[in-house]
Amino acid sequence: MNAYKQLKDKHQKEMDAFPLGVAFSDKQFEEMMQKWDLTVNDADKICSISGGCFIRKSDKDAFFEMLDRFKKEKEDAIAADKTGKGLIYDMFIYELANHEYCITYDYEETFDALGLTLEKINADQRLVRGLQKALKDYLKNSSNY
Repeated sequence: MNAYKQLKDKHQKEMDAFPLGVAFSDKQFEEMMQKWDLTVNDADKICSISGGCFIRKSDKDAFFEMLDRFKKEKEDAIAADKTGKGLIYDMFIYELANHEYCITYDYEETFDALGLTLEKINADQRLVRGLQKALKDYLKNSSNY
């Protein structure tokens, strides 16, 4: 199995379990607040984390600690791949497929999804090696994705 996808799935499962609310209308806002045993008058007890998403202020530290941990776990997993043929390869192959590189031949969305730039990739031979192998394998087998 793809090690990068395993890490993403682990993070997604944890994010899904976090008490996060989403509201794009007054009705949705009221329903979200009710789930937290709050009323619309308790808006001072929540904070927006953008994109129509909210968390309780009491959960704010835990939320941002979780995001920081996700980032560190990803960075540590990349650092542990000494050759570029493990998680680095997996992350490129996954995101190339996820952003339909075989159709667009534009890897900007892939790099954005990974928080990388071409300059950062070119500065690390492991990233270059992983990207080159992933591009070759992905295009050769694009009908499988």
